[in-house]
Amino acid sequence: MANSQQTAPFDYVIFGATGDLTMRKLLPALYNQLRVGHVPEEARIIGTARSSLSREEYINRAREALERFLPAQHQDNALIERFLKKVHYVTLDGTKTDHNWDELKAVLAQSPEDRIRVYYFSTAPQLFEAISENLNKHGFITAHSRVVLEKPIGTDSASARAINEGVSRFFSEGQIFRIDHYLGKETVQDIIALRFANPMINAVWSNEYIQSIQITAAETVGVEGRAAYYDTSGALRDMIQNHLLQVLSLCAMEAPADLSADSVRDAKVNVLKALRPIPEEKVASETVRAQYVKGALNGVDVPGYLEELGDTSNTETYAAMRAYIDTPRWKDVPFYIRTAKRSTQKVSEVVVTFKKSATALFGATPAANRLVIRLQPDEGFGLALNIKNPSSANFSLQNGSLSGKFAPADGSLIPDSYERLMLDAVRDYPVLFIRRDEVEAAWAWVEPTLNAWAANKAPMATYAAGSHGPDAARQFIASTGDEWHEDMAD
Repeated sequence: MANSQQTAPFDYVIFGATGDLTMRKLLPALYNQLRVGHVPEEARIIGTARSSLSREEYINRAREALERFLPAQHQDNALIERFLKKVHYVTLDGTKTDHNWDELKAVLAQSPEDRIRVYYFSTAPQLFEAISENLNKHGFITAHSRVVLEKPIGTDSASARAINEGVSRFFSEGQIFRIDHYLGKETVQDIIALRFANPMINAVWSNEYIQSIQITAAETVGVEGRAAYYDTSGALRDMIQNHLLQVLSLCAMEAPADLSADSVRDAKVNVLKALRPIPEEKVASETVRAQYVKGALNGVDVPGYLEELGDTSNTETYAAMRAYIDTPRWKDVPFYIRTAKRSTQKVSEVVVTFKKSATALFGATPAANRLVIRLQPDEGFGLALNIKNPSSANFSLQNGSLSGKFAPADGSLIPDSYERLMLDAVRDYPVLFIRRDEVEAAWAWVEPTLNAWAANKAPMATYAAGSHGPDAARQFIASTGDEWHEDMAD
């Protein structure tokens, strides 16, 4: 029996097909979607890159990648070989008009003219316009084509506009799928379910009951071999402008009219446009930036950022910002956003701290209730409550908790974020992709901070590798009566 979620036949053309993203994420994602019955037998994956490889050589690389990056329980030799029969390769520099386009045309000509074609740009963003122009010039763009743009969409507002305008010369907005893999995470999508499918949570989701919201994405890894690239980006561009502002918009948006793409994205962009601007003169008080210095992780000494880079640098590996959303629902509620390299623990989470009860019934103010939404790892949620202390002689309180897991009901692994997103592009379902106005609204909010940091209008703090971050960040959040949630096991 055909799987009800199986897509129509498609050709997936990946530019940058020899790169780390393709090998580590894109090919395993498509394999897993074949494994669960979502990819039809007629589908093809066509890799393109400048590397001069035969189809057989590329397939061998793809096989090695699947064996390396797929979970052991998903590896099936017969299925891997079935998947690899769908894989083709064309040596092609997509930025050159007179390169090997005829070979790509010959491969695509093996499919019907009305075949869905998805062009995935897993390349540097400055190449997007040239590749789009060449696709158009050689007649590859049809009414059934879509293009997936991998982040980052620019390094500031001007470059983001230039990229969007360049690609839009050849693809309509409805054909452009700007990917942010955070939105493909099932746990991020669960923010919508927790908020709007549970009246007990939805009823208290406002400034009347909520004291603050923290959004954290911390990693134990440093920049290692990516130091030269990372130094042109930094934590604010790499994580906050895209991933964490998307999480913030899901936490703060009003209920969309429905789950259609425009309704959800309208609700998110309304949040981004309501973010209170941080003028450059206030950046020092509303943000913290820092670099990690040498320290230890799990008892192993690790170098500092400047040692890994081998040079001096003004690039942050830690960023924290305090955001306010100027809507009636969120008046005066601080949203704290932070991200870090070389943190003590890998964790992505949302922590909602509720206002303390004013009751004097128990002789002391009860502790604040807190909802922790764990995006990764140990995906799930926990709700900290006040309960009676059974060992106390009088009626005193202690902490209790309710918790649950975000996991498929059949016990299988949570799908990787790229699995959902890659086939959503085939299905022409853009709800989990970023619309142009979202990109530009996010850049508009972070750009004054980027400018102030570039001009050294906020100090550069330091923190030891393997720690939670700089002391300056603890002082920063304490200035409004809050504290960072650091108990990652909670």
